[in-house]
Amino acid sequence: MAKVLLATDKPFAPVAVSGIRDIIEVAGMELVLLEKYTEKKQLLDAVKTVDAIIIRSDIIDEEVLNAASRLKIIVRAGAGYDNIDLDAATARNVCVMNTPGQNANAVAELVFGMLIYNIRNNFNGTSGTELKDKKLGILAYGNVGRNVARIAKGFGMDIYAYDAFASAQIIANDGVKALDSAEELFRNCQIISLHIPATTQTRNSINYSLMNSMPKGAIIVNTARKEIIDEKALAQIFADRNDFKYLTDILPGIDAELKAAYPDRYLAMPKKTGAQTAEANINAGIAAAKQIVDYILNGNQQFRVN
Repeated sequence: MAKVLLATDKPFAPVAVSGIRDIIEVAGMELVLLEKYTEKKQLLDAVKTVDAIIIRSDIIDEEVLNAASRLKIIVRAGAGYDNIDLDAATARNVCVMNTPGQNANAVAELVFGMLIYNIRNNFNGTSGTELKDKKLGILAYGNVGRNVARIAKGFGMDIYAYDAFASAQIIANDGVKALDSAEELFRNCQIISLHIPATTQTRNSINYSLMNSMPKGAIIVNTARKEIIDEKALAQIFADRNDFKYLTDILPGIDAELKAAYPDRYLAMPKKTGAQTAEANINAGIAAAKQIVDYILNGNQQFRVN
């Protein structure tokens, strides 16, 4: 009987765990829970006899993979998977998947939650501004980007997007204006919503030149990854432009500095919040369980990332 480990230091909601268990057990497999663990040793012990692992933001590095001699598949319940050592997994013939799209609406809604809070002056009772007719640029038009565009239409925004891997026609079909480069997107849009992954190519790619090219009243919303921002450049742009704002659910390394110097132009969540809704929690967990069953029983690798 195949064993599936649900290893989450930030547990799924009970209803999600129940749904995961039903899927695993109906398929004739056993579910093992490791929730709210506090030491890596607990994870190392738990992986020794399992065939599959479902995680959230938990770290699966070479040491964990070495301890998991029976492991066939890891599924990250969420879109990002930079918490998994893909090279080490590939070397051990372990399939790694994510669950794209399951958290997309939750992240997109957070973008607008942060935007409205900020442009209304943190709800301090003073006169703010509106999103209607503002130019919104979406950098990367994947599942989250498309949901951001959908919601932005309801606000009456002027919507643009650039994605190096999505055709302009796909973007245009959604009634969004496709641009030819990130540089063009930043030059034209007062508000930029970031949705690129952290890769060798994208780390520190949101640099001074891009940020400084934005029109007056510039706002960058980052619900993607901390690593894509050049934080030295971020500090400099705050100092150079008193109209620049940065909103994020990923604490930058210079959080204390920005919070002290620019409390009205900087907003950061204490931890990554985009996917923290009951619905996203359930959707991602259920999808992860279904993908594991489909892979073990049928060899389906549709969402493989390594």
